[in-house]
Amino acid sequence: MTNTITATAVRRAAHLGLTAAAALLLAAAAPATAAGSQAGGDHLYLLVTTGDARSSDTRGTLLLCDPPQGHGRAAEACAQLDSADGDIDALPLADVYCPMLYAPVTVQSRGQWSGRPVDYRRTFSNGCVMRARTGAVFALDG
Repeated sequence: MTNTITATAVRRAAHLGLTAAAALLLAAAAPATAAGSQAGGDHLYLLVTTGDARSSDTRGTLLLCDPPQGHGRAAEACAQLDSADGDIDALPLADVYCPMLYAPVTVQSRGQWSGRPVDYRRTFSNGCVMRARTGAVFALDG
């Protein structure tokens, strides 16, 4: 009996592995979230996944806002979140023109802001649209 592995099977296994890794990262953030909530600080665990089901790249970090730290634009992200009272959907839309290019970007955020839980997930058509809607919050690449 011979087993063959197709390219499609390899891609599916890789996607499942990345999905599992993202889930593990979120689960690992739970203890940090619990510890941060006891301290009373605003914090969000951020994940950015570029690509679609066939190929993707996931990055993540913990954004702490007292003092701002976590990624290259932490102070700016914390200030933007503070002005929107932690509501990512309430961030002002940037005045930019984005190309009509489909290169999906999915963002996730879980944590606490002003004592309230935050659980946010959105998929944008491309990185430009994501940056226009979320400002510096998900700018994990610097």
